[in-house]
Amino acid sequence: MDNKVKILLVEDNPADVDLTRENLEASKILHELFTVPDGVAAMDFLKKRGRYSGAPKPHMVLLDLNLPKKDGREVLAEMKADQDLKRIPVIVLTSSSAEEDVVKSYDLQASAYITKPVNLEGFGKIVKGIKCFWFSIVQFSPD
Repeated sequence: MDNKVKILLVEDNPADVDLTRENLEASKILHELFTVPDGVAAMDFLKKRGRYSGAPKPHMVLLDLNLPKKDGREVLAEMKADQDLKRIPVIVLTSSSAEEDVVKSYDLQASAYITKPVNLEGFGKIVKGIKCFWFSIVQFSPD
């Protein structure tokens, strides 16, 4: 049985993808990270369409809001309206600290909203916090 936590990172900035990958590896979270660069690819991955037909169902989604093709708010709304996807925790991880983005994300049932820090040390603290809470305390839905 595979006990790795499957994480889908929806992020269009390659530097942020690398930063997330490096911090997850440094945190020693037993995980498998999948990345997609836009909202359309995210929904294809989640619905196992096209090139993602063999994609696993992630235990968690780390979602940027400002994405090309389909923004994170649309992805979040689609996920939470879908019976097969609505229980997947979605952590919004974005550069926006705008109150309307925070409120809208929670209205769309985001599990958490985190504003990306501007430095490497801050990003490391966020990943450690995610590890401590989401991977040590929280029990994921079995489906």
